[in-house]
Amino acid sequence: MKNHSFFPKRYFMVLGTFLLALLLYIDRVCISVAKDPIAEALQLSDKQMGWVLSSFALGYALLQAPSGLLSDRLGPRKILTVIVAIWSVFTALTGAVWNFISLLITRFLFGAGEAGAFPGMSRAIYSWIPLKERGIVTGINFSGSRLGAAFALPLVAFMIDDLGWRNSFYVLGAIGFVWATIWYMAFRDNPEDHKLISNQEKEYIIASRQDKKISKAKAKVPFAQVLGSKNMWLAMGQYFCSNFTNFFALTWLFPHIKSEYNLEAVEAGLYTSIPLIFGAFGNWFSGALVDRIFSKGRWKRSRVLPAVLGFSLAALGLIGSIYMDTAVGAIVFLSIAIFGADMTLAPSWSFCVDIGKEFSGTVSGTMNMAGNIGSFVTALIFPYLAAWWGSTTLFFFVGAILNILAILFWLNMKPQKRLIR
Repeated sequence: MKNHSFFPKRYFMVLGTFLLALLLYIDRVCISVAKDPIAEALQLSDKQMGWVLSSFALGYALLQAPSGLLSDRLGPRKILTVIVAIWSVFTALTGAVWNFISLLITRFLFGAGEAGAFPGMSRAIYSWIPLKERGIVTGINFSGSRLGAAFALPLVAFMIDDLGWRNSFYVLGAIGFVWATIWYMAFRDNPEDHKLISNQEKEYIIASRQDKKISKAKAKVPFAQVLGSKNMWLAMGQYFCSNFTNFFALTWLFPHIKSEYNLEAVEAGLYTSIPLIFGAFGNWFSGALVDRIFSKGRWKRSRVLPAVLGFSLAALGLIGSIYMDTAVGAIVFLSIAIFGADMTLAPSWSFCVDIGKEFSGTVSGTMNMAGNIGSFVTALIFPYLAAWWGSTTLFFFVGAILNILAILFWLNMKPQKRLIR
């Protein structure tokens, strides 16, 4: 084992999870860009496409807690390898669908396959990342998801123009298997088990992570304590509100801007990539802010303040976008909204690792389950509210109200109160 390392091995782990988040959202956003050609080929209405988009969120939500539990028990090395392989199969199979039902089922199973990604990352962070680096690492990972989505919007539009929507899904499915292979070969669940890590870095990680010694025993998760915790329910509630805004950006933002301002697909892709890039900035800014405040000895404030600021900006941006007459004006305010919504991610996931510790996969999966019920509601309610109200205005007011409600949740959350004792 080496005594020194020019580039810390934990940063390679972060690079791997960043690329995972990038791929995760490229595969996820592809369906939004392909909405029009898929709807035309399969003769689907906007409401049917709403069910398709929400079926992903439902599958994703239902498997969050179980996949988080598996990450805690079996380790993120095996679980992330398996789930990336599974979701890559269903990404490719999306290109082979032939009607509404087959598309609905495929996207549900695709969502179920993706479910373990972020809980698995959380469990890896608990073992590998010092407590004082937790915010920025979480921010980096989630910025990958936003950059992946931003990158996907214009790229997939080009791919669909050149290759067709079916072949685009086949290509993206193949890429996932490459990541899964490299991850299984290069990653280990704990730094103590990695042969290439230096003694110096291993000792630093162990001395500065939340727990000096991590048990390899497969402890049973006490779900009664998880579901009986006020902290857990507050985390779930605020993440429902966060995902209501975030999932709009990943599903209906592209078709909304394209239709509202009569844009071509590639032009709409370029416009709608901008809020997602701001989302990446929001993750970096929030992650750095979390760690900076924590370094001053203010653990609770390091989680609460970035989240409250983020939800405030999200509410402001959603309301402001309603009153814009041009695509540029709408994108400016939606960029503020997504920047703010993404500011809530680093404190949310850091909070889960704080209170969950060795059960952080289960805790973060439970929070993400509630969040993706919010995603399910967003994907489904957008076309229905638009049809009922005659415009999208009501949807944005509902989103703003939820963001304000989340602020109240955060003011009562306690990151230093361990969930399971």
